[in-house]
Amino acid sequence: MANSAQARKRARQAVVARAHNGSLRSRLRTAIKAVQKAVVGGDKAAAQAVFRTSTSTIDSIADKKIIHKNKAARHKSRLSAAIKAMAA
Repeated sequence: MANSAQARKRARQAVVARAHNGSLRSRLRTAIKAVQKAVVGGDKAAAQAVFRTSTSTIDSIADKKIIHKNKAARHKSRLSAAIKAMAA
């Protein structure tokens, strides 16, 4: 348990930050799943539209350092590849 006033305050702040980061991480996962669902659905135009909106979500979460920028790039690359593979 925190003993100093500073440590108690940091513990309170950490609780708030953890909740906020968790909600952002949830938004990220939802955006990724939306693209995957559109790809499974088979409509390439719809998948591309969802991918465009999801890309901005993924980038904004990477900018906030919730995930690493390379992880964001990897997700975008794999989703894009899945959409491109739909034509074949």
